[in-house]
Amino acid sequence: FDYYIFILYSQVVKAEYFSPWRGEQQMYKLDIGWPKTPEQFTGQTFCVAVDSLHGLVYVGQRGDNIPKVLVFSEEGYFLHSWNDTVEMPHGIFVWNTATASSVWITDVGTGKYGHTVKQYSPLGKLMQVLGTPGNAGSSLIPLQFDQPAEIFVEETGEIYVVDGDGGMNNRLLKLSDDYKEIWLTGTNGSGIGQFKIPHSVTVDAFGRVWVADRDNKRLQVFDKVTGEWLGSWSGCFSEDGPYSVRFTADYKYLIVAQLNINRLAILAAPPVGSIGDCAIVHSVQLADETKPHLVDVDMRSGAVYVAEIGAQQVQKYVPL
Repeated sequence: FDYYIFILYSQVVKAEYFSPWRGEQQMYKLDIGWPKTPEQFTGQTFCVAVDSLHGLVYVGQRGDNIPKVLVFSEEGYFLHSWNDTVEMPHGIFVWNTATASSVWITDVGTGKYGHTVKQYSPLGKLMQVLGTPGNAGSSLIPLQFDQPAEIFVEETGEIYVVDGDGGMNNRLLKLSDDYKEIWLTGTNGSGIGQFKIPHSVTVDAFGRVWVADRDNKRLQVFDKVTGEWLGSWSGCFSEDGPYSVRFTADYKYLIVAQLNINRLAILAAPPVGSIGDCAIVHSVQLADETKPHLVDVDMRSGAVYVAEIGAQQVQKYVPL
């Protein structure tokens, strides 16, 4: 027990007091009371999604004979879990409309449920499957995925998928609300608009799609209407590629998880116009071997949730 307290304390100290620049203003503080029952994490926590409208947090975890999706309140209380038809969750996203909520999960499993992007009700009822379950696909067929990494759904129902997490596909796909291809871009490579493990995707307030191009150690940016390449940022990621990309609630900053150096980098978001160069304005250094994989932001409170596959937990950081 003392050892656990020490580890927790050392994480708090690291998270709150580490600063690469002296005198730097801290932006986030670890919420050590979230969740109330961390023993609910029984596998590797790969992804987290916030339902800001209803104050819910969904966690996807992997392992044998464990619940694959855990649901918590934003205060940290465990509510329920579900498991059906989820094999190996990689990315997770909550989509709210005026009348309903749903949870989208990318499944990179190799069994009968894998290589799919699936939509569930908040209680875990399967509503929609994109892709052919159990069949890895080639980029010749838009809805044939190979280890799809993450999904982002706009309020309109338009969908962005980065595919894949180490499979034969390296692409960004935009779908209409009835799951038809609007545009598709990307092949395997390190040139403009090419990808080596496109791992995370998000959309900003100015009509731009941001992709964490993990193994190319850069963020790439595209026009959400046309799919046209707008620019890339690589200068901030020489130490480690970006694993996850999300915007803060006010769209002033991007939050990027870097798994191998156990860091959250907070970058200044560019306004309308040129992408320019990246600038890290702050960073949160996590404890060693935490391995932050994917993050999500509560767009109401500004809290940042980090799914850590090394520590096998999700942590909550609140803005100061």
